[in-house]
Amino acid sequence: MYKKQFLLAIFLFFLALETTSAQCAMCKAVVENGDVSLAQGVNNGISYLMVFPYLLIGALFFTIYRYNKKIKN
Repeated sequence: MYKKQFLLAIFLFFLALETTSAQCAMCKAVVENGDVSLAQGVNNGISYLMVFPYLLIGALFFTIYRYNKKIKN
């Protein structure tokens, strides 16, 4: 059961990455004068940098979950 939920969460996560476009105010100001491919590259870079903190937090919670599950058994 958990495996299906996990795979669904991963699928939705990657699906959401395709549709999101994140820009801070400074990046937007720099990119407004550039071309479309530059703007798309900046968006991809921001999304790439944004993923790792969430992966680390997810790994931390997963480790805590496994530790607590191991103690209960």
